[in-house]
Amino acid sequence: MSISRRLFVSATGATLAATTFGPALAQSLESTRVIIGFAPGGTIDLAGRRIADKLAPSFAKTAIVENRTGAGGQIAVQAVKAAAPDGSMLLLTPPSPISLHLFTYKKLAYDPVADLTPVGGAAMFDYALAVGPMVPAQVRTTQDFLAWCKANPTQANFGSAGAGSAANFIGSGLAKAGNVDLRHVAFRGSQPAIMDMVGGQIAAVVGPTGEFMSQVKAGKARLIATSAPKRGKFTPDTPTIAEQGFDKLACVGWFGFYAPAKTPTDVVQRLNASIRAALASPDVVESLAGAYMEPMATSPTQLAQMLRTETEFWAGLVKTVGYTPEG
Repeated sequence: MSISRRLFVSATGATLAATTFGPALAQSLESTRVIIGFAPGGTIDLAGRRIADKLAPSFAKTAIVENRTGAGGQIAVQAVKAAAPDGSMLLLTPPSPISLHLFTYKKLAYDPVADLTPVGGAAMFDYALAVGPMVPAQVRTTQDFLAWCKANPTQANFGSAGAGSAANFIGSGLAKAGNVDLRHVAFRGSQPAIMDMVGGQIAAVVGPTGEFMSQVKAGKARLIATSAPKRGKFTPDTPTIAEQGFDKLACVGWFGFYAPAKTPTDVVQRLNASIRAALASPDVVESLAGAYMEPMATSPTQLAQMLRTETEFWAGLVKTVGYTPEG
């Protein structure tokens, strides 16, 4: 099982109680850039922009978000790897490019541990399995969906934000556990997949819960399950995949900040304090909640431990699914 909410809550409490640790910031940088490896408009982009707004002037006089898309977030990782280790460039990323991709690509242009320095957590969220109008209304549970897929093999498919993504492996893991031939359809982002789902082109999509909610509220999509070990605070009426019999697939999505390797400890501490202060701001909490996310404040050490746990989780799931690494 991936990191549990109990650990997230523990990490948040410990770090928020220590928001003043480390040396005082004598002088702000002129600017810092937050690099995100995904297109504007998604959940990670929203989180990055809300937090970046708070980094100025506490850490830098200006803070700018840049979207450097490509290779499922790998382009952004490479950019930060090559940056000066002075706090002027940060990476905000989900764990996929620095954990899951270790097992889905034959070779990466970076070493997540050697080339990056953990700074602190940003936000956490649930993934969800949702279905559209192709799937009959009587399909209400994960087992119902798998049974429908077996009975309708030509329509048995699901979309995700890309091949080798976390959502891809949650869906493929579900198919493997249910002994169902469920075809994965890769898209360039969750929203294009969801648009095809509500348009009746594909049966289902796995993605961050918040990405579905406008369509769910409009009656165009239905949530079948969420991914966390326990029901999420925003979707208490939606059962988890764990309580529906697939506990080995339970996981929580998250985003974290990283700096280039060899960034001085005092810079990392100042950044961590600024990020945690941002996550404690009521307006940031409200913005994240609007996208079905929760603040996830951690220390650098806790973030490093989370990545290790995440890497172990995906290594096991990739092996179970039998995925062949890409070049």
